[in-house]
Amino acid sequence: MHITEAKTLLHQNGGGLGMNVYRGCTHGCIYCDSRSRCYGFTHPFEDVEVKGNAPALLEAALKARRKPCMIGTGSMSDPYMHCEEALGLTRRCLEIIRKYGFGAAIQTKSDRILRDLDLLADIHREAKCVVQMTLTTWDEDLCRIVEPKVCTTRRRLEVLAALRDRGIPTVVWLTPILPFLNDTEENIASILEACAKVGVKGVICFDMGLTLREGDREYYYAALDRHFPGLKERYIQTYGSAYLLPSPNRDRLMALLNEKCGQYGMLSRPEACFRWMNELPERYEQTRMEL
Repeated sequence: MHITEAKTLLHQNGGGLGMNVYRGCTHGCIYCDSRSRCYGFTHPFEDVEVKGNAPALLEAALKARRKPCMIGTGSMSDPYMHCEEALGLTRRCLEIIRKYGFGAAIQTKSDRILRDLDLLADIHREAKCVVQMTLTTWDEDLCRIVEPKVCTTRRRLEVLAALRDRGIPTVVWLTPILPFLNDTEENIASILEACAKVGVKGVICFDMGLTLREGDREYYYAALDRHFPGLKERYIQTYGSAYLLPSPNRDRLMALLNEKCGQYGMLSRPEACFRWMNELPERYEQTRMEL
């Protein structure tokens, strides 16, 4: 990793603001879109860029804002990757979010988030906190291949249960679904049924499939060659160099998603999930107006 001094931190993110304290990642997920060359990385992806002044930038920005909103993190780089254990920058930023009465929407695959459970509960009590956990692969052995340096699906479900027990709402990203690997009804149904058991509010899935761009595609195909000899050739034959790689089972799997979410009372449309995540409670807005 290497530490830099960033000029800015926050950016518009739907109805709220977004930030990435880190740039790059060490989780090693074979499908990671953030590796794509379009994002302009000038350093190796695993050589994580650390925005050392992120807490100072965040405090200055939130102190200057009169109207609270949700602050999202994790869309490009996981805020709880390995270096967070030593650096604690994500926690410091969450402390500032709590200090100024903003909400937090955190996206991660890591059980390291449990370190900050007390802080997340405080933010949710005073404003709103939503934790988004990515789940893609029910089979633990396959999960260790496609997401090799982060905790497996079973452990992430334990994290979701712990968050539920503290009253912190959760959303699951069911994406990407990898053609010919985890695009089965058994995989999707197992994940959705487990989501219902741990009280997930909604499931985000734009489509059953994968996207590949320059940079990301090469890394993914190299992983296929290592772990699934011959599968890369099947991808090339089926999809060529397309950006969108829908599963041949997409229609059946999307129908299953909608059926299970309806059965268990979970949000299933991405726009509904995002709208709910970006809303601060009316009671909180009224309290702020009265101050």
